[in-house]
Amino acid sequence: MVPEDANPSSIGPRIRMMLPSLTPRESHVVEAVLAMRDFGVETPLKRIAAGTGVSEAMVVKITKKLGFDGYRGFRAALAQYNRLPAAGMHQDLSPEDTSREIIQKVFRTSIHALEETLAILDVEAFDRAVDAIHGAQQRDLYGVGGSAQIARDVGHKFLRIGLRASVQDDAHMMAMSASLLGPGDIAIGFSHSGNTSAVIEAIQLARRNGARTLAITNYDRSPLAQQAEIVLCSTAQGSPLMGENAAARIAQLNILDAVFVAVAQRDYARAERNLDKTMSAVAANRRDKTL
Repeated sequence: MVPEDANPSSIGPRIRMMLPSLTPRESHVVEAVLAMRDFGVETPLKRIAAGTGVSEAMVVKITKKLGFDGYRGFRAALAQYNRLPAAGMHQDLSPEDTSREIIQKVFRTSIHALEETLAILDVEAFDRAVDAIHGAQQRDLYGVGGSAQIARDVGHKFLRIGLRASVQDDAHMMAMSASLLGPGDIAIGFSHSGNTSAVIEAIQLARRNGARTLAITNYDRSPLAQQAEIVLCSTAQGSPLMGENAAARIAQLNILDAVFVAVAQRDYARAERNLDKTMSAVAANRRDKTL
């Protein structure tokens, strides 16, 4: 649901995050409205209905499903969001774009994702995630494809400060790993869509065994988010060429960089000692290879 007093910067991303909870037809209506560059406080209900091929009553029903009191509340909130400078940063790529335009659009899409992720990030959930990771005996990280790369990145960072983490990107390995977790451990599932079955099943198994569970995803109504105890959400707008994943990965990496720093801060002296040890070991290994 979109809170009545939501930060204007969070309106667009909060609406997009709810798309998985809508029917395909409802999602089509919402996506069409979000794509309207001229949508504002004067946009009539009948224009939306006619443009999307649904009834006016259907549009009103969808806005209420999103958490608004009706079309007028939805229109006022989204119009306010569209007036923000950052809302215009995202631009779709075109076959006619010059190299300079491609660079600007790709960078702006990433900056936009970071700004909106910052606006929706749940600080309370962030603190719970940090405490759970810091206090865990075993940390298992699950992801497939690009999400596995994010898991490996954060697993590497944790190891640098002496926190051991296992990263699994195979469904069978995830299942075996999750089956061995229990109270005092944490399973962290990475999935942009929140629909990756292998990750969802591993998180379910880990939770049944009493482990803490954390989901890193783009949709807080996704199946993965519904199975996890703690959820940290990124948000990113997609384009036909790049999709959502590219910008979302950057946002998720920033979330996890913040998690890493906060975890290290919980016992800064220990983190600093372990960082010196691990960096010394890496430096010694490099020297040996040059001899």
